[in-house]
Amino acid sequence: MRKKLRKILPDHEAVRANRWLAPFENTLLHPRLWHLNRHSAAGGVAVGLFCGLIPGPFQMLGAAIGAVVFRVNLPLALLTTFYTNPFTIVPLYFAAYGLGRLVPGAGGGEFVAPPEWGTEGMWAWVLALADWMAHLGKPLALGLVLLASLLAATGYFVVRVAWRSYLLWSWRQRRRRRSSGGA
Repeated sequence: MRKKLRKILPDHEAVRANRWLAPFENTLLHPRLWHLNRHSAAGGVAVGLFCGLIPGPFQMLGAAIGAVVFRVNLPLALLTTFYTNPFTIVPLYFAAYGLGRLVPGAGGGEFVAPPEWGTEGMWAWVLALADWMAHLGKPLALGLVLLASLLAATGYFVVRVAWRSYLLWSWRQRRRRRSSGGA
């Protein structure tokens, strides 16, 4: 599993060669951020899944900070944030809103479609959009945290189980090869 992941993930030399990241070299080149084992991979996936629901371009920044804080695989955390894209973000936010509405005391009524672009102009549309988002407020915020936590926990345990299953399968294959070759 490690060999397959190493082929697609960048190495720490790419960070060392980047002049923009030079001030952060001591932090970003910590060995645990680049080491690939079942613990760091599972943690990297969990951080990436959690930070993937952060709005806008701050997903990767959040994933990088989370990987540094928790000392998990940085490239895998960054790569995992790509599960959110223009096609998946709306269903994920809708699911988060629904999940947030299930929390007692979160409030919130029925989901209302966002305002459409009208003839009033951009400023009126931006104000209508801000008002629409304010009404979603608490259920959406709680739902995002709950959904991100649920995705992170699920991703962590799926990676741990998959890595362990692959390891057991690999050991069995090796044992089978040794017993058939040695007999």
